Amino acid sequence: MTRQKEKRILHYWIIVAILLCSVILLVLCNLGIGSVSIHAKDVVKCLTSGTVDDTVQGIVRDIRLPRTLAALILGGALALSGYLLQTFFHNPIAGPFVLGISSGSKLTVSLVMVFLLGKAVSISSAALIGAAFVGAMLSMGFVLLMSKRVSSMSRLVVCGVMIGYICSAITDFVVTFADDADIVNLHNWSRGSFSGMAWGNLPAMAAVVFVAAGSVFVLSKPIGAYQLGESYAKQMGVNLRGIRILLILLSSILSACVVAYAGPISFVGIAVPQLTKQMLGTNKPIFMIPACFLGGSVFCLLCDLIARTVFAPTELAISTVTAVFGAPVVLWVMATRKKSNP
Repeated sequence: MTRQKEKRILHYWIIVAILLCSVILLVLCNLGIGSVSIHAKDVVKCLTSGTVDDTVQGIVRDIRLPRTLAALILGGALALSGYLLQTFFHNPIAGPFVLGISSGSKLTVSLVMVFLLGKAVSISSAALIGAAFVGAMLSMGFVLLMSKRVSSMSRLVVCGVMIGYICSAITDFVVTFADDADIVNLHNWSRGSFSGMAWGNLPAMAAVVFVAAGSVFVLSKPIGAYQLGESYAKQMGVNLRGIRILLILLSSILSACVVAYAGPISFVGIAVPQLTKQMLGTNKPIFMIPACFLGGSVFCLLCDLIARTVFAPTELAISTVTAVFGAPVVLWVMATRKKSNP
């Protein structure tokens, strides 16, 4: 192993360690900071089954901890979904929100919830994820059809944005004219939020996200070959059609899971992969995949903390905060793209 390669690997582990420490710190901050401030010692006692006031224990374990874990899991899923889409389209500004995939998921989930809640039928986590996946695949199908008709990537992105606007308009129309009070509350969900998470949501969420993320990591080698060009990937024995299908399916599953539980969240899928790439100094999947997941967790934990606390007791939509931090990154990527390699 050359000295330069050893330095790169050491640099990678340092970045991963920083991200892990950031995740732990932000988890503790999310559990302790809020409309009711809880001392760090009490937070640790709640997590370690120590003796603590019942009210404090209820706030930490039953309200804040499920929400924090959801932000951690779904943030990583959204960033990883964006990375897969950027790899598939070979474009740094491709992402589930920009291409209309999140909006498609939002539409189908809203329709399912309106239909079932209107008939007083409970909805399982699997049903929500399934509905979101159908919407994601429909939107992705339109984007892929348009990709065969437009010559430039910029036009394809515009087509994705238009698909997103159409889906959002239909969703807002359905939610606005719903009669049931619970259905009307979908308006808050449609703007993106981690609030209302319960322990019952976490098992299905974690299973879907971690299985998908593990599958992505297993595909690190063929994804890396695909990044270097189709001809190179063929020479390496990569099944191009198969890897494309897997990239679409896995990115759609990850994005659908996020929308099913937290609604559409903007800019995370674009900004985090680009920031992670800059920190690591490489776009190799074996390094990017775990670092990107951790980066998405850090980003969403921080944004959720800001959304809850800056104007407390009023809570901001999570997409409002992610847009404040993510949109400048997108502008920076677009401004500097011609000066660097894609």
